[in-house]
Amino acid sequence: MTSTSSIGTMFGAQDTDSFLGLPTCENLSTFDGKIALIGAPCATPYKAVGAYCAGGPKAIRAGLQGYSGNLHHMDFDLGGALFPNGIVTARDCGDLPWDENDPEANREQIRQAVRTVLDRQGVPVLIGGDDSIPIPMLEAYAGRGPITIVQIDAHIDWREEVGGESLGLSSTMRRASEMDHVERIIQVGQRAVGSARPGDYDDALNWGAQFVSAQAIHRDGIEPVLDLVPWGADVVIAFDCDALDPSVMPAVIGRAPGGLTYWQAIELMQGIAGKAKIAGADLVEFMPQRDIDEIGALTAARIVANMIGLIARQSS
Repeated sequence: MTSTSSIGTMFGAQDTDSFLGLPTCENLSTFDGKIALIGAPCATPYKAVGAYCAGGPKAIRAGLQGYSGNLHHMDFDLGGALFPNGIVTARDCGDLPWDENDPEANREQIRQAVRTVLDRQGVPVLIGGDDSIPIPMLEAYAGRGPITIVQIDAHIDWREEVGGESLGLSSTMRRASEMDHVERIIQVGQRAVGSARPGDYDDALNWGAQFVSAQAIHRDGIEPVLDLVPWGADVVIAFDCDALDPSVMPAVIGRAPGGLTYWQAIELMQGIAGKAKIAGADLVEFMPQRDIDEIGALTAARIVANMIGLIARQSS
């Protein structure tokens, strides 16, 4: 049987740790691109599970390492090369430092990194790492005008707290709802059972969050979601890997059947980019030790590549 490593050899893969062989930027204060890919291994871990997704950024980068010599090849998901006109506008800015026992320092690292990229007129794309990462990421948008959040997730993340922790992964959207600059929350892909109680769901509805479940996506397609996205809005995409079906994304802690397909996720992001501006994105909750034959890593990396390609095609 042919080794999977032969793909990289055949396609001229580079010996690199950066995502798809992108140019690197070790110091964000010197960032000079349009898109900053930032690894965020950990924000606020629950004691019960610890930093269980800390290896996510490294595994996601490795998911497409075999194609790291092909930045200028045809990408049929995007209808052209990853970067239009051959100009590589993304930088891989490496992983942020983190300490499982110092969550506030982790959160500040994320906030400051995102602020720096935004100050330099860039678009941050974070890869993680657990689903508490979007909280400090979203906080960094304060004072920059209203944003719409499109959360793609099996769970709604509206718990007030879990075990006394109010900034963990089950509270992401509740904390977002308390931010003055968050104008709209659209939540896509809910299914099965998570940490939410019926009262949490009621709180989300009362705030004004809009839901399109995984079942509704399978039944009605992505158009009902896109109808909720305002034309010209600044959208931050918060993508949790468990939104995807385990058949293409086994590398999550809470698998549940009936998730989104790869193409539903890609077409959803394409639709958002077609009527609004992607002002930032994250892909989180990738758990390498749960992966099977690196299927999840490949899927996650392809979603990140599509995020980058769509942002690269934005006019500003």
